[in-house]
Amino acid sequence: MTRQLQASRLNMQAFAQEGVPLVETTLLQNMERLAQEAQGLQPDSAVNWQARAELRAGSGADGDIWLHLQAKTSIPLTCQRCMGAVETPIEVEQWYRFVASEDIAMAEDDQSEEDLLVMAPQFDLLEVLEDELLMALPLVPMHEQCPVAPVLGAGDIEDVPERAEKPNPFAVLAQLKKKN
Repeated sequence: MTRQLQASRLNMQAFAQEGVPLVETTLLQNMERLAQEAQGLQPDSAVNWQARAELRAGSGADGDIWLHLQAKTSIPLTCQRCMGAVETPIEVEQWYRFVASEDIAMAEDDQSEEDLLVMAPQFDLLEVLEDELLMALPLVPMHEQCPVAPVLGAGDIEDVPERAEKPNPFAVLAQLKKKN
């Protein structure tokens, strides 16, 4: 069994006590939600990531478990100007603190600067990684300079015929007001 498989069923207490970081490469096609956002994902497209957990003095008897997650990848997204593929670099660096329950997480969320996660017997680190990558995607991906000129949906501006000047419907009212 590789550590990659263990990353989806991680015992966070043991991981923090071990103190050895996980350094992995995961194929983007294995991250189903992220792959759906990509345009023309290559079979070898991957995310390089690492996770490190540590115990810090805190509220629990054994201390608080903290997780540091870093990831770096490049994802082909759809440029919203030219609709072509735009290679988009994505980087994630995030700290998390684990709490015992959802109630504690909700109660402490407003005053904590770090993100809070609920402790689970088998924590899915790959799911959190995918969530972070999805949140890091730009809302409107675009090329700095599109390789092809964007096409307007109804045709180019030059193709629009000149329109005859229509009289302003309020001009008649203006003339009536002048007579009064």
